[in-house]
Amino acid sequence: MRIYPHLLQGTLLINLSLLLCGCISGDPNTAAQRIAGQSGLISEKFDADPFPIVGWYRITPPVNTLHLYIEGDGFAWKNRITPSDNPTPRNPVGLKLAAADNHASVLYLARPCQFIGPPLPASCRANIWTQNRFSPAVIDAMNAAVNRAVARYPGVQIDLIGYSGGGNIAALLAARRHDVRSLRTVAGNLDVAYVNALHHVTPMPEAANAIESVPALRTLPQIHFSGAEDTTVPPAVARRFQQAVGEECTRAEVINGMAHGSDWAAIWPQLLTHQLPDC
Repeated sequence: MRIYPHLLQGTLLINLSLLLCGCISGDPNTAAQRIAGQSGLISEKFDADPFPIVGWYRITPPVNTLHLYIEGDGFAWKNRITPSDNPTPRNPVGLKLAAADNHASVLYLARPCQFIGPPLPASCRANIWTQNRFSPAVIDAMNAAVNRAVARYPGVQIDLIGYSGGGNIAALLAARRHDVRSLRTVAGNLDVAYVNALHHVTPMPEAANAIESVPALRTLPQIHFSGAEDTTVPPAVARRFQQAVGEECTRAEVINGMAHGSDWAAIWPQLLTHQLPDC
């Protein structure tokens, strides 16, 4: 595991999916449109039955490679016992990472029901962004949204990037797809059962867990970035994942001064230059 110092101090989150701080001000949908628009990202909604999935993209032909971002868990809980009415993130770190990426072709996918409404469609029930947020149905919907997006670009190779719980989904998608050439995660929850136990929260028996898919990921070049100050998904999670996958194709890098909801976008262009393992 490599440790990289950094001068930026992050904002500490004391939760798994409840964002208590580091929030954008005002309406989160409007703020997200502003973040995306400043980087030339165009919005689109993908009907990934049964859940609507919002995306933003910036495409420059010819599209040979695509940086594809998966958002975190969002505003899943109002408090430790009350689910939120809408999972739209108050601090859309995944979107900010996509907006900071200067790659020619970038696609960002929110999680099911984020940036939708109000009102939300009937399929958007609270269990979709709480206990079932990593269920097979959700993973299938995310994969369907990817399929719809990349069908326009035959032969495209995907570089997957996931933030927080989106890291789990990115790894699960990488394990099942044949068009993914690399995987990166930022504060990625790559071992759901371990993180739940660490925080003494209710187990999620239906959750698909990235660390259980490591046989399909052993030859995929990947880097997992963790914040040294992150108590939500601490660096031990990426280290456990690296040990399970094997170190030949997997790097786990700890960035000093960064917490779970820190301004990762400010240093993301630099982190993207970190070389993937040659495997």
